[in-house]
Amino acid sequence: MPTYHEIMTTDLSALTTAAEQWDGMAKEFHKQETVYRRDVYGITLSPGWSGLSANAASGRFKVTLQQFQAAQSEAKAVASLLREAHTDFTHLRKKLESARGDAVKAGMTVSEGGVVSYDTTKLTDGERNALHHEPDYQQSVRKAVTSWQTEIDRLVKDMCDADAAVENALTRVVIDSDVSDGTLVGFNSHAHGDVKTYEDEARREAARTRTDGWKSKGKTETSGPGVGASAEGPDWGEGKLGEAEAHADLGSASAEGSMTKGPWKLDGKADAYAGAKGSAEGSFSQDGVEGNASALAGGQGSAEGKVNVGPVGVSGKAEGTVGGEANANLGVDKEGVHLGGEAFAGAKGGGEFGADVGGVSAGFSAEGWAGPGAEATVDYGKNEQGAWELSSKVGLSPGLGGEMGLNFSIDPGEVMHTAGDLADAVGHGVGSLGHAVTSIF
Repeated sequence: MPTYHEIMTTDLSALTTAAEQWDGMAKEFHKQETVYRRDVYGITLSPGWSGLSANAASGRFKVTLQQFQAAQSEAKAVASLLREAHTDFTHLRKKLESARGDAVKAGMTVSEGGVVSYDTTKLTDGERNALHHEPDYQQSVRKAVTSWQTEIDRLVKDMCDADAAVENALTRVVIDSDVSDGTLVGFNSHAHGDVKTYEDEARREAARTRTDGWKSKGKTETSGPGVGASAEGPDWGEGKLGEAEAHADLGSASAEGSMTKGPWKLDGKADAYAGAKGSAEGSFSQDGVEGNASALAGGQGSAEGKVNVGPVGVSGKAEGTVGGEANANLGVDKEGVHLGGEAFAGAKGGGEFGADVGGVSAGFSAEGWAGPGAEATVDYGKNEQGAWELSSKVGLSPGLGGEMGLNFSIDPGEVMHTAGDLADAVGHGVGSLGHAVTSIF
């Protein structure tokens, strides 16, 4: 932010000088566009070159040609912004100079730093005596100094606001906002030379991202590419029969976050993976035995979210896979039996929807498959959170097909907690009614 001293002493003519140079840059880009259109892009349009290679070259060369044109638009826009800045800054500085002159005429002095004080060098002996001994005179002087200081500070702030607006415009004018021009980091073909338009754009973005009392938190992770493998076991003391894993990752990314406001809570997460990986493991304990094996080659991604308001929740999930995968699992323990298997090659995508009210939840899932595959799973028992769950999935696809699934669960602890809250609420309501009846009589 510029200070009073910087505002009053900066050579603003540098802005118009720079604007002229940016206009000159636009002219140079126009010359290069003419040469490129004739000697490079033009050869793809001549009858001497045809076929797939000519079409491919023409497409790529056209992107470069459009960048020469976009560079001219951006350079002209920057020149326009600099001239507008010069006009605005000059106007605001004249207003500040005028205010300083009026303050001096009113008996004030204004320092190089913009500090206003009462000028005592021109006072008569009587005025100097009154300044030292008369409270009313002292009060009028303090009031006058404060008034002029407020006016000087206001004009300095106006200049700072104008400077921030120009900075915002110069930052945005060079952003490639057209995602269809063949490059994501090129010149801005939609650049314009109006400071206020960019100011309005920033204001709209701020309105879209305003939290309005919501508290948020989250994290993101990325990795890859990389390869690796590991194997270990058996470990009879830990109950491990053995496990092995291998991967060749092209890359992976994940993100998750939540927002809360009063009784509302929004949760979401997303992840993506590309590469090949496989794993197998087996374990045993006094509670039962378990074995799992899986393999994937291709890419997969998913996104899910949930909205909770008090004891009521609604959730949704979408996911997709391209490539081949296979999974098999078996588990037997005192809480139930879990078994399933899946094999698929091709592309698939689908989603899930569910709702939860006070510990009782139900959900439905559907998925479309383009490729051969089959899946069947049945799962009944108590999960890690202590809720009893029944879920099943059936899918078949000779070429085009899909799967459907249902799940239902009851959390005894959550049901009792919700029932207790409801009883308390009813009790408070009855008590309030009793007080109301008593007060009437």
